[in-house]
Amino acid sequence: MLIPVVDFAAYGLSRRDVTDEQLNGLSKEVKAALEEIGFVFLKNSGITQEEVDRVMDVSRRFFQQPDELKRPFRRNSFADSPNHGWVSLESERLNPRRPGDLKEAFNTVSLHPDIKWPSSEAVTGFQEIQTSFFHRCKELSLRVLRVMAHCLGLDPDVFLSVHRLIGTDENGTTLRSLYYPPVNSEKTKEGQLRCGEHSDYGSITLLFQSSEGLQVRTRSGEFICAPCIPGAVLVNIADLMQRWTSDRFVSVRHKVLLPPAGDSSTRQSLAFFVQPDDEAVITCCDGSSKYPPVKAGEYLTERFKDSYG
Repeated sequence: MLIPVVDFAAYGLSRRDVTDEQLNGLSKEVKAALEEIGFVFLKNSGITQEEVDRVMDVSRRFFQQPDELKRPFRRNSFADSPNHGWVSLESERLNPRRPGDLKEAFNTVSLHPDIKWPSSEAVTGFQEIQTSFFHRCKELSLRVLRVMAHCLGLDPDVFLSVHRLIGTDENGTTLRSLYYPPVNSEKTKEGQLRCGEHSDYGSITLLFQSSEGLQVRTRSGEFICAPCIPGAVLVNIADLMQRWTSDRFVSVRHKVLLPPAGDSSTRQSLAFFVQPDDEAVITCCDGSSKYPPVKAGEYLTERFKDSYG
């Protein structure tokens, strides 16, 4: 099984709008990928590899600082946005049954002017680069959601109306810069991974990666390697979207493996986790009761308890 690659140029960020014919074509390809696999690569999205490299570069410089310089920006330091900030090595377990993940992260959640940002000389431009990329990912994700609504024969406002507060403290959407440092395989714990197997929590995720290592579970239950395609964004379905669509689109489990023994390379990725507004109540859009209604913000909080508990 291969993850399909769809040319998104017709509705990329450089385009003001998309014709009905183009939307129909995109919807057909995206629907097939998301219904059959739950993942799809989009090329020509409008977000360039140069933009991605710029965010990864300033993020890497942040992560390579001593911990004492990162600690003032740690997650849970910001009262109005507790998920914002630095996540240290092994402090998160995306599979709670495994040891802590061998990764660090910086979560950009709040764009509130009072939020404190890293500003040392080593990370010049950190705030501007992260927030600019956040806005680019926000715009692309709204376009993807519109195409997804069209896939299902829905008014796009069904999805778009409950993502209006992205970038405020009333929405949990997160741009996550991830850094996987070199691994000493002799010192890893039994069962430890760079990122334990999990499904994402919200609507959809946009992922940009610097190298391979991600594995995706197929419908038959086997894990396959997801390639790294420069310039393309990997989009996957998350849990609330599966509930929303009564399993038309399925949230797929995935993980990041340890590198082979003797491989001392690092790995980076950028994940844009799209969440509905905190107060949005997610119900099955086909009118069924396959899943009970759930408030998006409360669902996200419960999932964080599993990861950080």
